Amino acid sequence: MSVTVSPTGFLSECELTAGQFSRITRMLHEHAGIRMREGKEGLVRARLTKRLRKLQLPDFDAYLTYVERDTSRREFAEMIDVLTTNKTSFLRESSHFDFLRDEVFPNLNGAVRIWSAGCSSGEEPYTLAMLCNEGFRDIASRDVRILATDISHRVLAQAKAGVYPAEQMDDVPSAWMQRYWSHKQDATGRAVCEADRSLRKLVQFAKLNLMERWPMQGPFDAILCRNVMIYFDKATQQQLVERYWALLRPGGHLFVGHSESLTGLTHRFRYVQPAVYVK
Repeated sequence: MSVTVSPTGFLSECELTAGQFSRITRMLHEHAGIRMREGKEGLVRARLTKRLRKLQLPDFDAYLTYVERDTSRREFAEMIDVLTTNKTSFLRESSHFDFLRDEVFPNLNGAVRIWSAGCSSGEEPYTLAMLCNEGFRDIASRDVRILATDISHRVLAQAKAGVYPAEQMDDVPSAWMQRYWSHKQDATGRAVCEADRSLRKLVQFAKLNLMERWPMQGPFDAILCRNVMIYFDKATQQQLVERYWALLRPGGHLFVGHSESLTGLTHRFRYVQPAVYVK
């Protein structure tokens, strides 16, 4: 085992052996369904070294033992968080929101249920909340709820706070900014925007590992699982698609990322347009 220490005395890099990499990939797949391919050793070493430094652990064996013994599963969630990409933005892949507004919402009567699966730091569910406020003129008297879930405590905390740097709001229409966001400064003097109560009251955030039991029963009118299944192998994708089918009402829609599709999977969905399927 080789450890490099910087002149400041902090751990700068630690060797990741083939056995340790295999142990990490096995943990990710068994507990979260994530498939980490060979060739990612450098990425894993670089990103997890930061966790070793923060926890003041000497090597990857000590770190993996720490993860396995952490009954809260918080460090496992942190490990997933640093090894996957939480890239998201408001109105990302905007054609999906256009489809919801033009094709889905006009056909919904009564209660509305939407699930943002893999919501990351909250931009997607808050976009959905703005869309619902705009799309349902009777929303004050209507039962509209958006469930937003993620495996990471860290990004869920960001999402629940509902506060974003002003520069991240560039894609939000100015009229929506005026109606649904307050302009403030954080403790450092940086310009930020805070979600209005009209958005917050529609969204429920919850921690959820997609590989474990799902407590919600549905049915949902729409499920958005976008840019999430790229981390899973075909068998796990197959299982997820079947579970999504069971939770959607007849006529409900499944949205996946534009870099994803259900091609190669056995499913009962009907293709509607790129990355959009209907039950």
